[in-house]
Amino acid sequence: MTDDSSPLASLSLSDLRRRTSEKWRHYPNDVLPLWVAEMDAPLAEPIRRALVAAANDGDLGYAIASRYLDSLGEFAQRRWRWDGVTPDHGRAVANVMTGVAAAIGALTEPGDHVVINCPVYPPFYSYTENSGRVVEEAPLGQDGRLDFDVLEPAFARAQRASRHPTYLLCSPHNPTGTLHRPDELTRVLELARAYGLRVIADEIHAPLVLRGTFTPLLSLPGAQRSVAVLSASKAFNLAGAPAAALVVGDDARDVLATLEHRVVPGPSHLGVIAQGVALREGDSWLDELLVELVARQELLVALLATHLPQVRYRPGDATYLAWLDVRTLGLHDASDTRRGGADALSGPAAHFLEHARVALSDGAAFGAGGAGHVRLNFATTEDILTDAVARLGRAVA
Repeated sequence: MTDDSSPLASLSLSDLRRRTSEKWRHYPNDVLPLWVAEMDAPLAEPIRRALVAAANDGDLGYAIASRYLDSLGEFAQRRWRWDGVTPDHGRAVANVMTGVAAAIGALTEPGDHVVINCPVYPPFYSYTENSGRVVEEAPLGQDGRLDFDVLEPAFARAQRASRHPTYLLCSPHNPTGTLHRPDELTRVLELARAYGLRVIADEIHAPLVLRGTFTPLLSLPGAQRSVAVLSASKAFNLAGAPAAALVVGDDARDVLATLEHRVVPGPSHLGVIAQGVALREGDSWLDELLVELVARQELLVALLATHLPQVRYRPGDATYLAWLDVRTLGLHDASDTRRGGADALSGPAAHFLEHARVALSDGAAFGAGGAGHVRLNFATTEDILTDAVARLGRAVA
């Protein structure tokens, strides 16, 4: 442990190597892991105390899920001035993708089309396709933003092909870090109404806004028939203590009614404890983290300019994920590895793993537009990030 109490400077590489999570045990110890969305930070102290107390008390029973909704509602009011998270409008679920899958199951039938903005978080493909629905791709624009000249025709195709067309939105967007503006989200809702689509928003990265302000989709006029799924897991590094909330607009309570008749896993007790404390008491830790993430992103820009000037990177306004365009490096890339899992690396990611001993996420796994890209997680220490980018540069020198 270092002397610095900052979230992203508190742990040394040797501290991190003691972790047994997938990030640190999937690859050999000579690999620097900058792939999966897990931060190299300790727990906020209130969370650590709460989990230790639960363990000491043997408090490992079943969760009271309503407590999670209460905590999230307080957080949403405090951070976003949004009062839409209430027991009448929400249900606690195991994690965000459980909530997304439940919403897709409630709103659609097998064979219906689900529109997504690729490149996007790979489970958007797998969860949709494994449920018998059809992915309708609407690629982002070259600037990483929603392209309405592409999105509207995709909505039209989904409408023609489906009884219950749906749009699955990633907000903020993973992997690009794009923070959708209120005018963009309003336009999404207008188009959804015009073409009869229901909107499901994955808002797991909502607390991780580096510049600007997050706009909850359900806070906007026209979102009454929409659904959002939120969690504190990404912002407070709690993937191992899962919990999330599926929240609906005023005219989407049919989703909650449908879920009453389906088996939808609820949150873990430790997830409710840990994330509840995070949402109630973690503001100062989160604010400090956001300052550090901006600094890490700026460091990444400088390191790329020094070691990999050919690589194109447009810093996003949210998340701790960097979407790097490495096509100019001329590294071979396969067209699609979405079904291959963590080991199915193609071109750039495989090259960097072999020759730099740095693990990155494979761009091809994120769907159309992902080939020739890699995703890098910059929520780490200065030393690790500096060493990693220097290694990447040497691997293509």
